[in-house]
Amino acid sequence: MFARAFATMATALLGSVAALLPAPHARAGGMTGGPWIIAHRGASAYAPENTLASVDTAARLGFAWVENDVQRTRDGRLVVIHDDSLARTTNVEEVFPGRAPWKVKDFTAAEIARLDAGSWFSPAYAGARVPTLEQYMRRVGRNHQKLLLEIKNPELYPGIEQQTLKLLSNEGWLDRPHLHGRLIVQSFSAESLRTVHALKPAVTTGLLGSPPVPELARYAAFADLVNPSQASVSPAYVSAVHALTGPHGRRLALCSWTVDDAVTARKAARDGVDGVISNRPDVVRTALRAD
Repeated sequence: MFARAFATMATALLGSVAALLPAPHARAGGMTGGPWIIAHRGASAYAPENTLASVDTAARLGFAWVENDVQRTRDGRLVVIHDDSLARTTNVEEVFPGRAPWKVKDFTAAEIARLDAGSWFSPAYAGARVPTLEQYMRRVGRNHQKLLLEIKNPELYPGIEQQTLKLLSNEGWLDRPHLHGRLIVQSFSAESLRTVHALKPAVTTGLLGSPPVPELARYAAFADLVNPSQASVSPAYVSAVHALTGPHGRRLALCSWTVDDAVTARKAARDGVDGVISNRPDVVRTALRAD
């Protein structure tokens, strides 16, 4: 009886400790120490960014976490693309030559679906498409991956926060297993992130950028992570972030970007970051394992 009671108390204690850890504390690629690794726009050094091919490449390399960017078409569909213009990563100038500056918001989802989003990267990816967010979520789910989703340019798309959360819910991504360790929503816009938190408080959220230390506390009311450029990271800044508690009662975490080489990866680890976002996640993994 005593042994059973002791075991129950120990389990409860371990649960309390686990609740204090950042939600995405599992390490990518099988790592058990050092920063966790997120494949930036998928494994975007090896396949065209934000495409299903890039997600699959990250999975083949052994990375559970992928990052993407979400914007909205003229007819209200959510699509996965980084720039607010289609020009850099598709052949939109050839297909629709008279519609400069080729903004995502000025094209329907059907028009965007016609575009080649792979040839700019390599002929091997000719015919890759800009995925809708539904298509992207289903591929991530099929690969048993986890998602750092960025709401891009929210000022261009009023109501995109509610629409994104509705789609995530429809795809089954707002249940408890996904909310506790498989999904983070981030943005450079504090207002957008505050809206996400107000609409769905259980969602883990990340503020992109490096707010001054005196301002960090006010963001901790609605952000679980602060995700700055690695160039702006120092041990003192990481410590200042870690000293705060986020909206879910956990220590504020920090993931830096974009970490693509061994030297920068090792510096990030020395700085004490919780995670790194990388176009070359395999390079980062190798460097950190070597240490």
